Amino acid sequence: MTLFGRHTESHRADRIGWLRAAVLGANDGIVSTASLIVGVAAAKSDRTEIVISGIAGLVAGALSMAAGEYVSVSSQSDTEKADLAREKHELVTNPEFETEELAQIYVGRGLEPKLARQVAVQLMEKDALRSHARDELLITELGSARPIQAALASAVTFAIGAVLPLGVVLLVSPEQVIYSVSLSSVGFLILLGLVSARAGGAGLLKAAGRVGFWGAFAMGATALIGKLFGTVVQ
Repeated sequence: MTLFGRHTESHRADRIGWLRAAVLGANDGIVSTASLIVGVAAAKSDRTEIVISGIAGLVAGALSMAAGEYVSVSSQSDTEKADLAREKHELVTNPEFETEELAQIYVGRGLEPKLARQVAVQLMEKDALRSHARDELLITELGSARPIQAALASAVTFAIGAVLPLGVVLLVSPEQVIYSVSLSSVGFLILLGLVSARAGGAGLLKAAGRVGFWGAFAMGATALIGKLFGTVVQ
């Protein structure tokens, strides 16, 4: 994908938008639901209470993720639109200044002043607004905000992630829930880290270790709180 003309080479940067939302959603789905299940189980709850808590966490979490992503990315989109509108006005009212501004950006990147001026003029003749959006405002087609896409990706992947520890609860006895959910969820997180790293072209071990460690930490903390709370109320 490119801002100018046809470009057939594939880059992993094309995946940044949806990959970030998808990984965040799935990670939160696994961690928050597994932590909730482990915390409730540590409070000596029965299977029904654990499952109901997990389902409630799944629904609430998926909706919360969707709403949060939509609001956050919409704010980014509004800012981008406002910046583009202001830049469009400046291009109409003061084109010479905008040309010089673009040329100075290229000088700062290493071009000779004369060449930088020629590049700025040619690019602005082709598409002035797009040139300033990319090089001055740092807004590109790849990085532009897509609220609905981010909201849907987060909600769906959160739900998928949350289903995994819930499924484990249904397969084991109540006495095995804490250890089974904890161990399997760490495994799910490591797998998620490997898949996301593979999709994004990042280091496999670093990504897997990162999500595995913080997931285990979150579940351990909620298990401790659940155990302390269960002891107090009993």
